[in-house]
Amino acid sequence: MPVPIPRQRAIPAVESGQAQAASPRGGSAEESAKDASPTGRTPDTAGNTTDKVENNTAHTNLTLLLIEDDPAGSMIVPDMLDQAGKPIRVRTARNLTEAGRLLTDDVHCILLDLALPAPGHSDSEDELAVLRHVLELAPRHAVLALTASGDAERGAEAVRVGAQDYLFRDELDGRLLSRAIRYAVERKRSESAERRLAEGRLRAQENRRLERGLLPTPLLEGSSLRFAARYRPGRSRALLGGDFYDVVRTPDGTVHAMIGDVCGHGPDEAALGVELRIAWRALTLAGLCGDQLLGTLQQVLEHERADDEIFATLCTVDIAPDGRRAGLCLAGHPSPLLARPGKPARLLPYDNNGPALGLLPGARWPRMQVELGAEWSLMLYTDGLIEGHIGQGRERLGQDGMTEMVRRQFAEGLRGEQLLRAAVNEVRDLNGGELTDDVAVLLLERVP
Repeated sequence: MPVPIPRQRAIPAVESGQAQAASPRGGSAEESAKDASPTGRTPDTAGNTTDKVENNTAHTNLTLLLIEDDPAGSMIVPDMLDQAGKPIRVRTARNLTEAGRLLTDDVHCILLDLALPAPGHSDSEDELAVLRHVLELAPRHAVLALTASGDAERGAEAVRVGAQDYLFRDELDGRLLSRAIRYAVERKRSESAERRLAEGRLRAQENRRLERGLLPTPLLEGSSLRFAARYRPGRSRALLGGDFYDVVRTPDGTVHAMIGDVCGHGPDEAALGVELRIAWRALTLAGLCGDQLLGTLQQVLEHERADDEIFATLCTVDIAPDGRRAGLCLAGHPSPLLARPGKPARLLPYDNNGPALGLLPGARWPRMQVELGAEWSLMLYTDGLIEGHIGQGRERLGQDGMTEMVRRQFAEGLRGEQLLRAAVNEVRDLNGGELTDDVAVLLLERVP
């Protein structure tokens, strides 16, 4: 919590005459620093204090907007100095209409007479109506409430409503008001920074919840296949990128798997990836597959993309109910990797690879039949897994390097989540740090 604003009775040295008030020329740097708060220290953004005064207004002339019925008769306006000894500029307004015209961005603080009537309100309705009006009019400005001597209850209520401090009208002097203005400005800045930080944290939490909710939940109930997936977005502090995947089992027992990649790495690409994934699931559950499904997805992409240059690669696999065969369609996407006991891991055929979605109107995507066998592991991945560099040079891992890596890991007995975790971590280590592209990998396994 911020340190309480100093009241005029918090400077007994001045009131008792043991210290001299600031002259129009200003005091020394040491005296100015001590004036920043009752203890000679200023609050940081966490509400703590530091011995070194750090005032952002030290090199900028402060401007005060005084809103009072008779500002010309006030004895507190002259000879006010900021922390650097510069005169505090004063603008005066006799009512809220004038205040609205004078309230520009270079005004740092508002000194408001609480006795001033508010438009459309009587004193009996709300004695702080004028303050509420000013706070609504100037939400980014520091506000000091000016009230009658002895009316501390009303002043405290003004602070509770939103003012940075309250002052007694007939107990002010130039030095006290100067200090109160500086402190109110810094406190307002601290409050604004804390509010922005809290709002930023809230938005980040909401984004994480949203993105987490957009990641797929595989529908594999009734299937004997094992499923594992790893997802690592390329965007900093994001949970979702342009890569997408999904797995569903249809009523006939066929397991359908898909993985894709929208070109680009921003939030728009991530949103488009989610749309394509949801469309794929809906179309698959409706009975579409192969060329018909991909053609419909291309129509979705063409209608939803923000630019005609946006395209998406896609790999779909439909595994027969007996788990021994699969149909494969590739739309500009890397071919899956098949690993089986006693045989080296290999890439599935990609000779009939069709174009990426969104590139060619009326394109076709042939469906290839693949024999899987009785026991196997099938890995689908995006190009983020194979385009990482090897060391400091320009050489990339590529499909051949990934195949050799998975062969070795498979021979070491890694399966499921362990295999994917080891693969992604090794690719990152080979790259010498985090990968800049999105990475999605999913693994389907059949174990008799």
